[in-house]
Amino acid sequence: MLPRIIFCTAVSAATLPKLQRSSPRPKIALSLYVQPPPPPGRRPSAGAQPAGAALVFHHTLTEGPGNLSRVVGKAQGFIIPAEHFAHSAFNLVYLTFRTPEYSGSVGVEGRRLRQADREELGVLGGTGSFAFARGRAVLTRTGRPGAAPPPCTT
Repeated sequence: MLPRIIFCTAVSAATLPKLQRSSPRPKIALSLYVQPPPPPGRRPSAGAQPAGAALVFHHTLTEGPGNLSRVVGKAQGFIIPAEHFAHSAFNLVYLTFRTPEYSGSVGVEGRRLRQADREELGVLGGTGSFAFARGRAVLTRTGRPGAAPPPCTT
């Protein structure tokens, strides 16, 4: 009986540190600014869109609000307006990073985008430095329309 007690004590002592070592993954908080693309020579009117319209965008991500701020990546996405396809699973925003600190991308759901000043969207995953990312992306709009680019905090 004594060898069994010693064995159980030894196994318990060996596995106990392993069970207590569950260190959480580090949290990353980034503050980014989405810069609008340069205006083309001719802009389409902001009136009614055709029934099959979708918003496809490609913007620059910078560290600060100014256009001359350091570029850290790009924001690309595909969004179908809610009035056309309210339950679309294809409304996605990808934030791609190419900096010395971070290299990879983060996928953010865009299906619940509204015209609110602050929105919380789910992070669907990532690649590279952001592999298996989970959490929330907080989109905040500040300033008057056209005055300053909207910042995006993830």
